[in-house]
Amino acid sequence: MDYWEQNIASMYRIAFALCSILIVSCGSHSTTSLPYFNTPDFEPIFISDPDQVSKTITHTISDFSFTDQNNKHVTAVDITGKVHVANFVFTSCGSICPIMTNHMKLVNEVFGNKTDVEMLSFTVTPWIDDVSTLKAYADKNNISSSNWHFLTGKKSDIYTLARQSYFAEEDLGFTKDSTEFLHTEHFILVDQHKRIRGIYNGTLELDVRQLIADIRTLQAEANDQTK
Repeated sequence: MDYWEQNIASMYRIAFALCSILIVSCGSHSTTSLPYFNTPDFEPIFISDPDQVSKTITHTISDFSFTDQNNKHVTAVDITGKVHVANFVFTSCGSICPIMTNHMKLVNEVFGNKTDVEMLSFTVTPWIDDVSTLKAYADKNNISSSNWHFLTGKKSDIYTLARQSYFAEEDLGFTKDSTEFLHTEHFILVDQHKRIRGIYNGTLELDVRQLIADIRTLQAEANDQTK
């Protein structure tokens, strides 16, 4: 994502937050819903009728199975019915990854060990980042929450999931071959039904603060639906 794309995305999120405040201040008691994202271009789709979501939003996160830093198998079943945040890092990265990990810690401070939120940090160098390496990385960063998983597995599986399910490189869509190196600053927010609801620049604290607010919105949305 280049400079202007980052600014446009940030302007959109700020505008959306202001609209949410205006709705609340006008006396509305309903939860303000986040948009859905159905395609790699991340064009937002707003749906006011919950019954129309399944008819309109066809894209969901595909099934997967990887291993985390505690040698635990984590699959798509483990995120079903939960909000989750995904990002893509590697332990030997000296540029954006340490910043992203520190910013994910902000999410962890609020939602660490919560049963309805998961944080998934997929390594993009699984041939280097085995279970023991990821464990050492988590320990070095004082990360011990049971719901923050650093995941490793087969490279092609991680790269396919990143690009085709999470749209992790949304400006490129499906154009990159699975052998090309994956490096992205994005945090992707996914709801309880595995539908993408937000994309954030993980190197910007302002974006990550908005992510935290949006997780709370999804939690409130789920609570409203159970009433």
